[in-house]
Amino acid sequence: MRAALAAGAVAAAVSAVLAAPEGQANGSALYRDGSVVAQVRAGSVALRAAPGSSRVLALAPRNTEFGSRTTFAVTGIRGRWAEVISPLLANDERGFVRRSEVKLSRVRVALDVDLSARRLRVWRGGVILRRLEVAVGAAGSPTPIGRFAVTDQLTGFNTAAYGCCILALSGHQTNLPAGWTGGDRLAIHGGGGIGSAVSSGCLHAGEAALRWLLRRVPLGTQVVIHA
Repeated sequence: MRAALAAGAVAAAVSAVLAAPEGQANGSALYRDGSVVAQVRAGSVALRAAPGSSRVLALAPRNTEFGSRTTFAVTGIRGRWAEVISPLLANDERGFVRRSEVKLSRVRVALDVDLSARRLRVWRGGVILRRLEVAVGAAGSPTPIGRFAVTDQLTGFNTAAYGCCILALSGHQTNLPAGWTGGDRLAIHGGGGIGSAVSSGCLHAGEAALRWLLRRVPLGTQVVIHA
């Protein structure tokens, strides 16, 4: 009985999160309630094309390539399956994992990024905890729009290029600059041009802001990037 009640509560929470459009902040359940996350319990988890499908889109290991415990943002529940965001998939693609293979929990915060305003907002309980000015992608390498998730929190990782801290995101830059060799993963990290459109697609923030984010933004937190 207790397990059934817990499962029902999680499913209800997911339904609430999905109630509002991704790009709208005011009144959105995501910004009010946060979202459900799914942490891989052990071994590798198959990301399937649909609930019960035999087509495996990718295999997600217990830990990410940067060493964090693999934690998905959940965008839907279908019976014994959770629909998730993963960096192993395309930006607009979702995979389905067996709920028995993951541990479901809740994060209370969510982020939204307004590219035109060059502003990142941190939400909790429908209240904006902090507004941060950021740099966004340049005209030739614009920051992709969509719903993503925080996959890793890194410090001391190539500080000359990325500053003190990195919040790696699930998204991919699909318009890389010519000659770029830094990979295609999106992230929030240090860098210049804050308040301008100058980056290769990532979001740049100041050191104090990044350290604040690392303390308050858990893995699996959803990040909505919109125009």
